[in-house]
Amino acid sequence: MKCSLSILLLVFLSPTVSAQPPEGWSLFAKTKFEAKYNEKSAEYFLYPGFAPELKSMVGKEVSLEGYYMPIEIEGNAYIILSKYPYSQCFFCGAAGPETIAEVKFRDKQGKFEMDQYLRVKGKLKLNEADIEHGNFILEDAVMVGK
Repeated sequence: MKCSLSILLLVFLSPTVSAQPPEGWSLFAKTKFEAKYNEKSAEYFLYPGFAPELKSMVGKEVSLEGYYMPIEIEGNAYIILSKYPYSQCFFCGAAGPETIAEVKFRDKQGKFEMDQYLRVKGKLKLNEADIEHGNFILEDAVMVGK
């Protein structure tokens, strides 16, 4: 009887789970980076080689859970979300560029605190060449589960 009840619950809950947007960090981790010289800045930068699976998600909804990074963005056009807290983030040298994303909210948000844990979802945009922005961008994003 317990086994039948478990199977029944699994069947009814499966559509709910599959209806969720894909989790972005696991997709981002499939990206390979190569250091290349940038003539404009006269520095080396890591440029992405996006996996086909990730490219197929462009324009589709992706979800992320992570930590708010207190990075000054002119005009507050977006925030930086990190897979890891500030002490372990990409900007501190403890993680790779696949662990941060720009999040551009659909509606104006309140003020966030450093390392505040956020759940967001938005439409994925990939950036291969603009060194002024991150490689992974969620546009038209909204908060989830507030």
